[in-house]
Amino acid sequence: MYDETVFSETASAGPPIWLIVLVVVAAVIVLIALMVFIIWIKKRLTRPEMYGMSREAVQKKWDQINETSKMNGQMGLKLALVEADTLLDAALKSIMMPGETLGERLKVACYKYPKLRDVWWAHKLRNQLVHQHDFQLSNHQTRQALNEFEKALKTLNVL
Repeated sequence: MYDETVFSETASAGPPIWLIVLVVVAAVIVLIALMVFIIWIKKRLTRPEMYGMSREAVQKKWDQINETSKMNGQMGLKLALVEADTLLDAALKSIMMPGETLGERLKVACYKYPKLRDVWWAHKLRNQLVHQHDFQLSNHQTRQALNEFEKALKTLNVL
């Protein structure tokens, strides 16, 4: 009744349609996943946009702070600590971190950059230095604080 050669020729003509659809759907899913991954990586590696200040200006100011810390002994270290705190505040402002004070900006920034929590003690140390006239500060404490400010600026990707 039926010609068996017709069935055998159509069956061996290629892969079944469901297999082709499955491969196409899998390829589309892989491409979408790849695009999402690329976007995620780009956001992780992209530096925040800075307004009113450039990374070069931050680097130049940081170099000046380092020079200040090496000169004039204890007074140079104290001045460097105050300037580093001011630089961090300016950097947070330039990446549009909301808040009226550095403390408020740091609170907000810690949500996006959890490593910034480490700079809090350095900021508090600076506050004690500025507001308590009899506050004693060791060279070791000051250098640790300056290291924390540097790490914070690097965490923000502005240094």
